[in-house]
Amino acid sequence: MVSSCQLFEKNKEQKAIARVNDKYLYPDELVGIIPQKSTPEDSVTIANNYIQKWIKENLMLAKAELNLKESQKDFKKQLDDYRNTLIIYTYQEEMISQRLDTLVLAQEIKEYYDNNKHNFNLKDDIVKVRYIKVSKNAPQLKKIKKLYRSTKEEDQKKLSDYVHQFAEKFHLNEDEWILFDEVLKEVPLQVSNKRDYLKNIKNVETEDSLSYYFVHIKDYKLESDVAPLTFERYNIKNIILNKRKLELINAIKKDLYQEAILKKEFEIYEESTQ
Repeated sequence: MVSSCQLFEKNKEQKAIARVNDKYLYPDELVGIIPQKSTPEDSVTIANNYIQKWIKENLMLAKAELNLKESQKDFKKQLDDYRNTLIIYTYQEEMISQRLDTLVLAQEIKEYYDNNKHNFNLKDDIVKVRYIKVSKNAPQLKKIKKLYRSTKEEDQKKLSDYVHQFAEKFHLNEDEWILFDEVLKEVPLQVSNKRDYLKNIKNVETEDSLSYYFVHIKDYKLESDVAPLTFERYNIKNIILNKRKLELINAIKKDLYQEAILKKEFEIYEESTQ
């Protein structure tokens, strides 16, 4: 149906490249659907697929137009409602961007957390952990076996220096809560019961054919436990901001309504309420 990319070039007398009843598809309608770096073969394939889709959609539209009642095809109200909704939403977002206070203090987050702990039960197990993956050819492996479980600041500095030079993957921020499942994706641990495993295991050394893995679990929280504040901080900040957004939108609506009353910009007729 399309034999070359020349079909995409505009000319003074555009010739249709497809027709469905009295509707025609012209080359300029295909401009922009083909990536710039496409090969000629890919361009033809993409164009032909578009043409086929256009034909099928217009055949279906024609059949629908013929068989549906006029009342079933009248979407004016829905389109008007949708347009109004989009305009209102866009205006509200503009007002929010101009007037919303986006600074959320740490104290606000803590107060919200303290007052709503019942809403922050964990859905998954989480851990504070160090894990390291190193090649079996890495130097000084005995050194890492000592360092990865140490709590001494000096040893942790040595460990950090080592992993930045030799580790394939690592996570050393043991003050950060992360999902235990994320650890299991990185480390080939044999865990049949995560709850029992976390209660009983603190240090793990394992291997596969190419690498050694070292894991130190500093702390854990189990599914259904109350989530730590640090784990929920980001979510709470968003909750507070969304609450402010709603309050701001309601205030804007209230002010607009009061202003309209003063300016007599609307009326409610008694007949319409009877």
